[in-house]
Amino acid sequence: MNRLSFAALALCIAGCTSVRENAPISVLSAGAVEPGLAKAAEQFQRDTGNTVKIQFGTAPQLAKRLADGEKADVLIIPPGALDEEIKAGNVSAQTRTPLGRVGVGVVVRTGASNPDVSSVDALKRALLGADSVVYNTASSGLYLEKLFDKMGIGAQLKAKTTRYPNGAQVLEHVIKGKGNEIGFGAITEIRQYEPKGLKLVGPLPAEVQNYTSYAAGVMTAAPTPDVARDFVRYLGTPAAKAIFSSAGIE
Repeated sequence: MNRLSFAALALCIAGCTSVRENAPISVLSAGAVEPGLAKAAEQFQRDTGNTVKIQFGTAPQLAKRLADGEKADVLIIPPGALDEEIKAGNVSAQTRTPLGRVGVGVVVRTGASNPDVSSVDALKRALLGADSVVYNTASSGLYLEKLFDKMGIGAQLKAKTTRYPNGAQVLEHVIKGKGNEIGFGAITEIRQYEPKGLKLVGPLPAEVQNYTSYAAGVMTAAPTPDVARDFVRYLGTPAAKAIFSSAGIE
Protein backbone atom coordinates (compact mmCIF):
# COMPACT_ATOMS: atom_id res chain seq x y z
CA MET A 1 0.00 0.00 0.00
CA ASN A 2 1.29 3.45 -0.82
CA ARG A 3 2.08 5.79 2.05
CA LEU A 4 -0.93 7.91 3.08
CA SER A 5 -0.50 11.65 2.95
CA PHE A 6 -0.19 13.75 6.09
CA ALA A 7 -3.72 15.12 5.53
CA ALA A 8 -5.16 11.62 5.37
CA LEU A 9 -3.40 10.70 8.59
CA ALA A 10 -4.81 13.85 10.18
CA LEU A 11 -8.27 12.68 9.18
CA CYS A 12 -7.64 9.39 10.96
CA ILE A 13 -6.40 11.17 14.07
CA ALA A 14 -9.64 13.23 13.97
CA GLY A 15 -11.64 10.03 14.23
CA CYS A 16 -11.58 8.07 10.97
CA THR A 17 -11.95 4.38 11.59
CA SER A 18 -10.37 3.12 8.37
CA VAL A 19 -9.04 5.16 5.49
CA ARG A 20 -8.48 2.58 2.75
CA GLU A 21 -6.63 3.63 -0.36
CA ASN A 22 -8.22 3.06 -3.76
CA ALA A 23 -11.64 2.24 -2.31
CA PRO A 24 -14.21 3.98 -4.55
CA ILE A 25 -17.36 5.58 -3.20
CA SER A 26 -20.43 6.86 -5.02
CA VAL A 27 -22.15 10.13 -4.14
CA LEU A 28 -25.58 11.36 -5.18
CA SER A 29 -25.79 15.13 -4.77
CA ALA A 30 -27.93 18.15 -5.48
CA GLY A 31 -26.39 20.19 -8.27
CA ALA A 32 -26.17 23.55 -6.49
CA VAL A 33 -23.18 22.45 -4.41
CA GLU A 34 -21.26 21.05 -7.38
CA PRO A 35 -18.45 23.67 -7.52
CA GLY A 36 -17.48 23.21 -3.88
CA LEU A 37 -18.18 19.49 -3.66
CA ALA A 38 -16.15 18.65 -6.75
CA LYS A 39 -13.09 20.49 -5.39
CA ALA A 40 -13.50 18.97 -1.92
CA ALA A 41 -13.77 15.49 -3.46
CA GLU A 42 -10.59 16.10 -5.47
CA GLN A 43 -8.75 17.05 -2.29
CA PHE A 44 -10.07 13.98 -0.45
CA GLN A 45 -8.92 11.78 -3.33
CA ARG A 46 -5.44 13.32 -3.26
CA ASP A 47 -5.19 12.90 0.51
CA THR A 48 -6.47 9.33 0.77
CA GLY A 49 -6.27 7.68 -2.64
CA ASN A 50 -10.00 6.88 -2.50
CA THR A 51 -11.96 7.58 -5.66
CA VAL A 52 -15.12 9.70 -5.30
CA LYS A 53 -17.68 9.37 -8.11
CA ILE A 54 -20.36 12.07 -7.95
CA GLN A 55 -23.67 12.18 -9.83
CA PHE A 56 -25.79 15.32 -9.63
CA GLY A 57 -29.53 15.91 -9.84
CA THR A 58 -32.43 17.66 -8.13
CA ALA A 59 -33.63 16.32 -4.77
CA PRO A 60 -36.79 14.79 -6.34
CA GLN A 61 -34.71 13.14 -9.07
CA LEU A 62 -32.31 11.67 -6.53
CA ALA A 63 -35.16 10.45 -4.32
CA LYS A 64 -36.69 8.66 -7.32
CA ARG A 65 -33.40 7.01 -8.21
CA LEU A 66 -33.06 5.71 -4.68
CA ALA A 67 -36.68 4.53 -4.66
CA ASP A 68 -35.96 2.67 -7.91
CA GLY A 69 -33.23 0.73 -6.14
CA GLU A 70 -30.06 2.64 -7.04
CA LYS A 71 -27.26 2.17 -4.53
CA ALA A 72 -24.97 4.95 -3.29
CA ASP A 73 -22.60 5.58 -0.41
CA VAL A 74 -23.35 9.24 0.31
CA LEU A 75 -26.41 11.44 -0.24
CA ILE A 76 -26.27 15.26 -0.34
CA ILE A 77 -29.60 17.10 -0.46
CA PRO A 78 -31.49 19.80 1.51
CA PRO A 79 -31.74 18.97 5.25
CA GLY A 80 -35.51 18.47 5.21
CA ALA A 81 -35.28 15.93 2.41
CA LEU A 82 -32.31 14.24 4.10
CA ASP A 83 -34.30 13.96 7.33
CA GLU A 84 -37.04 12.16 5.40
CA GLU A 85 -34.46 9.66 4.16
CA ILE A 86 -33.24 9.24 7.75
CA LYS A 87 -36.79 8.58 8.96
CA ALA A 88 -37.21 6.03 6.17
CA GLY A 89 -34.08 4.26 7.37
CA ASN A 90 -32.08 5.02 4.23
CA VAL A 91 -29.50 7.37 5.78
CA SER A 92 -27.61 7.06 9.06
CA ALA A 93 -28.71 9.84 11.43
CA GLN A 94 -25.30 9.82 13.18
CA THR A 95 -23.56 10.86 9.95
CA ARG A 96 -25.79 13.86 9.15
CA THR A 97 -23.41 16.75 8.36
CA PRO A 98 -24.44 20.30 7.36
CA LEU A 99 -22.47 21.67 4.40
CA GLY A 100 -23.72 25.21 3.76
CA ARG A 101 -26.30 27.24 1.90
CA VAL A 102 -26.70 28.72 -1.58
CA GLY A 103 -28.62 31.87 -2.54
CA VAL A 104 -30.59 32.73 -5.67
CA GLY A 105 -29.05 34.95 -8.32
CA VAL A 106 -30.37 36.94 -11.27
CA VAL A 107 -28.79 36.17 -14.64
CA VAL A 108 -28.79 37.50 -18.20
CA ARG A 109 -26.83 36.39 -21.24
CA THR A 110 -23.44 37.91 -21.94
CA GLY A 111 -23.79 41.23 -23.76
CA ALA A 112 -27.30 41.97 -22.48
CA SER A 113 -28.00 45.04 -20.36
CA ASN A 114 -27.99 44.54 -16.61
CA PRO A 115 -31.41 45.03 -15.05
CA ASP A 116 -31.55 46.88 -11.74
CA VAL A 117 -32.20 44.29 -9.04
CA SER A 118 -30.82 46.28 -6.12
CA SER A 119 -34.18 46.48 -4.33
CA VAL A 120 -37.53 44.72 -4.38
CA ASP A 121 -39.15 47.63 -6.23
CA ALA A 122 -36.34 47.67 -8.79
CA LEU A 123 -36.64 43.90 -9.28
CA LYS A 124 -40.38 44.26 -9.77
CA ARG A 125 -39.89 46.91 -12.46
CA ALA A 126 -37.23 44.81 -14.18
CA LEU A 127 -39.47 41.75 -14.30
CA LEU A 128 -42.47 43.67 -15.61
CA GLY A 129 -40.28 45.23 -18.30
CA ALA A 130 -38.64 41.96 -19.36
CA ASP A 131 -39.64 40.17 -22.57
CA SER A 132 -39.41 36.81 -20.81
CA VAL A 133 -38.58 35.26 -17.45
CA VAL A 134 -36.97 31.85 -16.89
CA TYR A 135 -36.58 29.77 -13.72
CA ASN A 136 -36.87 26.19 -12.52
CA THR A 137 -39.61 24.03 -11.03
CA ALA A 138 -37.39 22.84 -8.13
CA SER A 139 -37.28 24.31 -4.61
CA SER A 140 -35.90 27.73 -5.59
CA GLY A 141 -38.42 27.97 -8.42
CA LEU A 142 -41.30 27.25 -6.06
CA TYR A 143 -40.03 30.02 -3.83
CA LEU A 144 -39.81 32.47 -6.75
CA GLU A 145 -43.35 31.64 -7.85
CA LYS A 146 -44.67 32.51 -4.38
CA LEU A 147 -42.45 35.59 -4.20
CA PHE A 148 -43.80 36.99 -7.47
CA ASP A 149 -47.35 36.42 -6.25
CA LYS A 150 -46.54 38.29 -3.01
CA MET A 151 -45.07 41.10 -5.09
CA GLY A 152 -48.39 41.28 -6.94
CA ILE A 153 -46.94 40.44 -10.37
CA GLY A 154 -47.39 36.66 -10.57
CA ALA A 155 -50.34 36.81 -12.95
CA GLN A 156 -48.64 39.37 -15.18
CA LEU A 157 -45.49 37.27 -15.48
CA LYS A 158 -47.22 33.95 -16.15
CA ALA A 159 -47.69 34.40 -19.90
CA LYS A 160 -44.02 35.22 -20.47
CA THR A 161 -42.50 32.70 -18.07
CA THR A 162 -40.66 29.53 -19.08
CA ARG A 163 -39.75 26.91 -16.48
CA TYR A 164 -37.50 23.86 -16.49
CA PRO A 165 -36.95 20.94 -14.10
CA ASN A 166 -33.42 21.98 -13.18
CA GLY A 167 -31.06 24.94 -13.08
CA ALA A 168 -28.80 23.76 -15.89
CA GLN A 169 -31.69 23.81 -18.37
CA VAL A 170 -32.63 27.32 -17.25
CA LEU A 171 -29.11 28.63 -17.77
CA GLU A 172 -28.74 26.93 -21.15
CA HIS A 173 -32.01 28.54 -22.23
CA VAL A 174 -30.77 31.99 -21.21
CA ILE A 175 -27.50 31.51 -23.11
CA LYS A 176 -29.45 30.79 -26.31
CA GLY A 177 -32.14 33.41 -25.62
CA LYS A 178 -32.81 36.77 -27.19
CA GLY A 179 -34.35 40.08 -26.30
CA ASN A 180 -34.72 41.36 -22.77
CA GLU A 181 -34.74 38.07 -20.87
CA ILE A 182 -34.16 37.54 -17.14
CA GLY A 183 -33.27 34.20 -15.58
CA PHE A 184 -32.87 32.95 -12.03
CA GLY A 185 -30.69 30.23 -10.61
CA ALA A 186 -28.42 29.12 -7.80
CA ILE A 187 -25.49 31.54 -7.62
CA THR A 188 -23.03 28.65 -7.64
CA GLU A 189 -24.48 27.24 -10.86
CA ILE A 190 -24.57 30.66 -12.54
CA ARG A 191 -20.86 31.14 -11.82
CA GLN A 192 -20.10 27.83 -13.48
CA TYR A 193 -21.94 28.90 -16.62
CA GLU A 194 -20.54 32.43 -16.89
CA PRO A 195 -17.69 31.40 -19.23
CA LYS A 196 -20.30 29.82 -21.53
CA GLY A 197 -22.21 33.03 -22.16
CA LEU A 198 -23.93 34.14 -18.97
CA LYS A 199 -23.59 37.09 -16.63
CA LEU A 200 -24.51 37.12 -12.95
CA VAL A 201 -26.34 40.41 -12.44
CA GLY A 202 -26.47 39.97 -8.69
CA PRO A 203 -28.26 38.14 -5.88
CA LEU A 204 -31.92 38.64 -5.07
CA PRO A 205 -32.39 41.69 -2.83
CA ALA A 206 -31.42 40.79 0.74
CA GLU A 207 -34.93 41.21 2.15
CA VAL A 208 -36.33 38.57 -0.24
CA GLN A 209 -33.28 36.37 -0.70
CA ASN A 210 -33.92 32.66 -0.39
CA TYR A 211 -31.21 30.26 0.70
CA THR A 212 -31.30 26.52 0.16
CA SER A 213 -29.22 24.62 2.68
CA TYR A 214 -27.54 21.29 2.03
CA ALA A 215 -26.43 18.41 4.23
CA ALA A 216 -24.67 15.10 3.68
CA GLY A 217 -25.24 11.66 5.13
CA VAL A 218 -24.04 8.09 4.68
CA MET A 219 -26.53 5.66 3.19
CA THR A 220 -27.37 2.75 5.48
CA ALA A 221 -26.89 0.35 2.57
CA ALA A 222 -23.65 2.01 1.44
CA PRO A 223 -21.46 -0.43 -0.53
CA THR A 224 -18.32 1.15 1.01
CA PRO A 225 -19.52 2.48 4.40
CA ASP A 226 -16.15 3.06 6.11
CA VAL A 227 -14.77 5.32 3.38
CA ALA A 228 -18.17 6.96 2.98
CA ARG A 229 -18.09 7.94 6.66
CA ASP A 230 -14.55 9.23 6.25
CA PHE A 231 -15.62 11.38 3.30
CA VAL A 232 -18.66 12.85 5.06
CA ARG A 233 -16.53 13.51 8.14
CA TYR A 234 -14.02 15.30 5.90
CA LEU A 235 -16.78 17.50 4.44
CA GLY A 236 -17.39 18.86 7.92
CA THR A 237 -13.78 19.92 8.51
CA PRO A 238 -12.61 23.57 8.38
CA ALA A 239 -10.51 22.77 5.30
CA ALA A 240 -13.53 21.49 3.38
CA LYS A 241 -15.68 24.39 4.62
CA ALA A 242 -13.09 26.80 3.20
CA ILE A 243 -13.34 25.06 -0.19
CA PHE A 244 -17.12 25.37 -0.13
CA SER A 245 -16.94 29.03 0.87
CA SER A 246 -14.57 29.86 -1.99
CA ALA A 247 -17.12 28.34 -4.37
CA GLY A 248 -19.92 30.60 -3.11
CA ILE A 249 -21.49 28.17 -0.67
CA GLU A 250 -21.97 30.03 2.60
